[in-house]
Amino acid sequence: MQTQSFTICHPVRRETPVIFASPHSGRAYPGAFLDQSLLDMRLIRSSEDAFVDQLFDAAPACGAPLLCAHLPRAYLDLNRAPDELDPALIDGIARSPHNPRVSSGLGVIPRVVANGRPIYRGKLTLDEARHRIASVWHPYHNALRQLIDENQARFGQAVLIDCHSMPHEAIEAHARPGHPRPDVVLGDRFGAAAGREVMDRVESAFAAAGLRVARNAPFAGAYIAQAYGRPSRGNHVVQVEVDRALYLDEARIELRADYAAFHALISGVVAEISDIGRQIVPLATE
Repeated sequence: MQTQSFTICHPVRRETPVIFASPHSGRAYPGAFLDQSLLDMRLIRSSEDAFVDQLFDAAPACGAPLLCAHLPRAYLDLNRAPDELDPALIDGIARSPHNPRVSSGLGVIPRVVANGRPIYRGKLTLDEARHRIASVWHPYHNALRQLIDENQARFGQAVLIDCHSMPHEAIEAHARPGHPRPDVVLGDRFGAAAGREVMDRVESAFAAAGLRVARNAPFAGAYIAQAYGRPSRGNHVVQVEVDRALYLDEARIELRADYAAFHALISGVVAEISDIGRQIVPLATE
């Protein structure tokens, strides 16, 4: 299924309650948006989870759907609530109680990209903000909710793997002395978004592939994990952050020469995670 704002790659037969989704790998940059921006294409793509949709594209062959956003995170952030509107960017928005994401310029319509670089020449109208939310945010989340509801009806549960990538420098900045830098950070909002057994098995899938895994630091999960993770109801969300330097030339935003080998490794992880759903149906809820 393909729309203007997303694609769902369905398996021939859905065989697992696992769903893979990539909300931040969209790279269809509208011309009007680029005309509004101060940034060149390389800088404006710095907040993109580049090629994450390709990295996890084995999901349908493993019996799981893959939901991929088309529009970029700099245009609209699907991992934010639709009311996280920034009064410093959007005309007609009253200041609301302090929200650190909005205050830092990272609301549902971001004001900045990586390293705090401003995106726009001036402010946006409220009508423009509402148009983006109606045409991009709601269709994606309606599709995600439908996939979750379908898995609940079919399997009695749903396990959402929310796929992202993290800048290498962000990991370096948060590295703890004496601890190895993680290759992958899994976030379940400290147990609020996924059951312990699900989290343990997702971690084991990455660790078995030789990747160093950390939990909830520095990324514990944002809006999607908070909104859809209800382990007591059988809805589990695990946010996955992969170090971009493992597969990407971050400066050029190009795949590394050895990308095929890493893609094969992640495809094995995808298969293992998909099997988790088959092995523990119904999952123990907590």
